[in-house]
Amino acid sequence: MRNPSTFGITWYAQDTLGEIVFFTPPAVGAQLAKDEHYTEVESVKAVSDVVAPLSGEVIEVNESLTNEPQKINEDPYGDGWLVRVRLTDPTEAQELMDAATYKATLP
Repeated sequence: MRNPSTFGITWYAQDTLGEIVFFTPPAVGAQLAKDEHYTEVESVKAVSDVVAPLSGEVIEVNESLTNEPQKINEDPYGDGWLVRVRLTDPTEAQELMDAATYKATLP
């Protein structure tokens, strides 16, 4: 896993949430802890916590989402990224699921 890493939400998550209308970014410099809530996205259905997959420091926030949160729905793996993080323990990435394993867990 490269360092820094880009965090966002999955296609499945954005699809389940519905139209995202607001993104509350963490501050640059914020320290994220693996498996802990670090931000929120608001959809027409609910406000949802976003959980950090890995630990690190936020070094960049996708500022374009302030005015265009729909990018999260339109392109969650591209323009809809949320934050870039300098990892504090890159070995945590060894615990992550690969895409095929993740897809197998979905209903």
